[in-house]
Amino acid sequence: MDKTKIIVVEDNIVYCEFVCNLLAREGFRTVQAFHLSTAKKLLLQATEKDIVVSDLRLPDGDGIDLLRWMRKEGMMQPFIIMTDYAEVHTAVESMKLGSLDYIPKQLVEDKLVPLLRGILKERHVGRSRMPVFSRDGSAFQAIMKRIRLVAPTDMSVLIFGENGTGKEHIAHLLHDKSKRAGKPFVAVDCGSLTKELAPSAFFGHVKGAFTGADSAKKGYFHEAEGGTLFLDEVGNLAVETQQMLLRAIQERRYRSIGDKTDRSFNVRIIAATNEDLEASVNEKRFRQDLLYRLHDFEITVPPLRDCQEDVMPLAEFFREIANKELECDVIGFDGEARKTLLTHVWPGNIRELRQKIMGAVLQAQTGLVTKEHLELAVKKPTSPVSFALRNDAEDKERILRALKQANGNRKVAAELLGIGRTTLYSKLEEYGLKYKFQQP
Repeated sequence: MDKTKIIVVEDNIVYCEFVCNLLAREGFRTVQAFHLSTAKKLLLQATEKDIVVSDLRLPDGDGIDLLRWMRKEGMMQPFIIMTDYAEVHTAVESMKLGSLDYIPKQLVEDKLVPLLRGILKERHVGRSRMPVFSRDGSAFQAIMKRIRLVAPTDMSVLIFGENGTGKEHIAHLLHDKSKRAGKPFVAVDCGSLTKELAPSAFFGHVKGAFTGADSAKKGYFHEAEGGTLFLDEVGNLAVETQQMLLRAIQERRYRSIGDKTDRSFNVRIIAATNEDLEASVNEKRFRQDLLYRLHDFEITVPPLRDCQEDVMPLAEFFREIANKELECDVIGFDGEARKTLLTHVWPGNIRELRQKIMGAVLQAQTGLVTKEHLELAVKKPTSPVSFALRNDAEDKERILRALKQANGNRKVAAELLGIGRTTLYSKLEEYGLKYKFQQP
């Protein structure tokens, strides 16, 4: 467990001890406050990592008063309300002020620890997640339109895309724009789950369920309760695991290993893959019925080579990130470096771009990044990239975008389009652009 403290605010001393002992058994550090005034003193010394769990009714005020005071003072620590069933309406009102969730006291033993773990997991993901950049390219704007359309629903979403395109980032956007925002987002690396480990990983186990099960374990479905379960590279699941997962999704219930009763769940499932799952179905490596369950709605993330207009804005964004992380003062890219970035095929997509920019900034330290700093060989693409010409309706727009990216340089624009200069010149003449982009 990290250095996070859980500040438990509860005037019933016996119940406060119960909650603190419950959390201590799970490895959490706790501090107690029996009054609103004491809680405020503790919060004045708290760090931004700390979390508040507060009773709704207190001798000198209530939890909502504490939350209102915190937000007024600029304290943004997660805030969880504990309440009796009769006060649920008031607790719901507290969420409008910024409380993360409310838990009926009768369910604290089951729900509090998973909720806290979800908060900590989100923090870890946020630190390790690729930095987010608002992309303005037409391809990505089309994706954002689909995200805004499906995010508010509970439909399962299947995200397709090559490695490094940012599929998990898309999943986070779906979660953040959904009704489940603020609830846990649990990411599962399906490629790391063997068929032997998967049942316990997904559904948990009770103490003594098998040799080595010295304590009970909550599974991914339990951790994601109320939120989103993200199945990354779902095509890597063993067939046996697929069957187990299908049954749980169909019945909306599961049973922990060694348990005697089933548990229902309320989880939205988002899956991602870099595989052609239809081909996997034909090859008997993926169950068609599971594919149907996961595929209510589809989002395809294009490779970076098909979003050429995003390359330089992303490069500049990662340059700024690198400057901060590496304490450098690089101000931009010279002409040859820009050309290299724009003509590279980027097989590793955004992840590769970020890696190359970080390395280039480290080498340059100050001034401009050069072609040599990037350590990228300029290769002729084996297939048309980014603005590759497809039909008359799209040609003109793609040519204009390519020329804009190339600052009017027709040689570079032709390379971006994956066509010869002669072909580009004839297209410029055909669309009346020949003199508009005439070079001196």
